[in-house]
Amino acid sequence: MPLSTQSQADDEQYVLVASLDNARCLSNILKAITFKDHAIFSATPNGLKVTVEDSKCLQANAFIQAEIFQEFTIREDLVGFQVNLTVLLDCLNIFGGSTVPGVSTALRMCYRGYGYPLTLFLEEGGVVTVCKINTQEPEEPIDFEFCSTNVTNKVILLSESLKEAFSELDMTSEVLQITMSPSQPYFRLSTFGNSGNAHYDYPKDSDMMELFRCTKTQTNRYKMSLLKPSTKALALSCKVSVRTDSRGFLSLQYLVRNDDGQICFVEFYCCPDEEVE
Repeated sequence: MPLSTQSQADDEQYVLVASLDNARCLSNILKAITFKDHAIFSATPNGLKVTVEDSKCLQANAFIQAEIFQEFTIREDLVGFQVNLTVLLDCLNIFGGSTVPGVSTALRMCYRGYGYPLTLFLEEGGVVTVCKINTQEPEEPIDFEFCSTNVTNKVILLSESLKEAFSELDMTSEVLQITMSPSQPYFRLSTFGNSGNAHYDYPKDSDMMELFRCTKTQTNRYKMSLLKPSTKALALSCKVSVRTDSRGFLSLQYLVRNDDGQICFVEFYCCPDEEVE
């Protein structure tokens, strides 16, 4: 096991220790939510949740389950800190993020608790680099109060079809309009850009649609500038769940399979720009 030369005594001073044989599994997921410098890390015995927010209108969460790590030790019920995500990604890719088959960077991430830096031990080809990143007290993430009991409409699509839609719609549009309905057009994406209005419709029995559950017709607009950060997660994902609640808030949940075939989730919450009658 890489980096296992650290003694048990060293480990006991940390409230959180997480090890990966391949640091790219973590850096890929973090890249998917990097649209602001700072991220809130919350660790529980179930794993790691990383939250990034933008002006109380957009929130992204990456969930990395404890099983994905080769070692995941936590000595408190909840360990939280805030860290500069850009700096963290630079450290994770310190060896250049090698994509050579059989060559990977092993990671051991350790945190001693409040006031201490986040310490990364990175090893590739027998060379170990230690990075220490200052941490801050985590801010309380916004609670979008998006709960499954208030979800009115939900579809699950293959990510390929959403990528295709985004390539055909006019991304100069200031908003993306989403219509979800029990009747036609079922699920429609619309833009209003420089080259006119464009619509992209999905039949509810489309091969690209894995689940279609709509209880009422809803049409909402969302600022394109808020949705654009989620396209990084879309590019990595194989499926996406699109949900709206009774207030028109949007949840985009992406299922991402890492290099080892394990599954992580990245979720974006976005508040509506305006409701369309």
